[in-house]
This record gives sequence, C-alpha cells and structure tokens, in this order.
Amino acid sequence: MLAAQGDAVVEVHRVTNVEKSSLRFVMDPQEQFNVYNEIESAGLDVVIYHSHPRTEPRPSQTDIGFAKEWPGVLWAIVGLGGPEPEVRLWQIDDGEVIETKLVRE
Repeated sequence: MLAAQGDAVVEVHRVTNVEKSSLRFVMDPQEQFNVYNEIESAGLDVVIYHSHPRTEPRPSQTDIGFAKEWPGVLWAIVGLGGPEPEVRLWQIDDGEVIETKLVRE
C-alpha cells in the first residue's frame, strides 16, 4: 500500500500476499487493516498498488470486485506486459472505473 500526499507518494508499506503468487494477490487482512489505519491516521491518502505481470495496467474484473471493499481508495497498477513497465492510476467506485492522476481536486 502507498501513502500519498498531494501529488507525491510519501511512504511505501509492503503487505504480505497470502496467495504467495505472482498472478494473484490477497493482502493479509490484519496487515492491511493496520497499514490502512496508519495511513489514514497520518492524514494521508491510501493507494493500493500491484502489478499485472502479463497485461497492461488496466483494472481486471478481479480488481473491480475487490475495490468494492475499498471505496475512495486509488489503485496504482503496474503493467509488465509491454516492452517497458507502465504505471497507471485508477479510481474504482461501485464498479465504475476512471483513470485518474494522484492529485485530487
């Protein structure tokens, strides 16, 4: 998970992937809860990041489903399917997917 302030990521918090897979992630629930609360308590924005090892950085149906549990959280996806890594940022709320920037108006 990332902690952002304005247009900058100011902290990186690694959370254990209980799936132990490079193709699927499920964050350890207790770690996820603790990190989320730490970021929120500091007055920072929460960004969940992960990679798509074989595809472009666009939310999958799995991502969209998972995002239902985290309204208002931004999603940074790193696509590793092309010649160079590509990072794109998404707002996913109620199944609606909108590409965005780190700065919120």
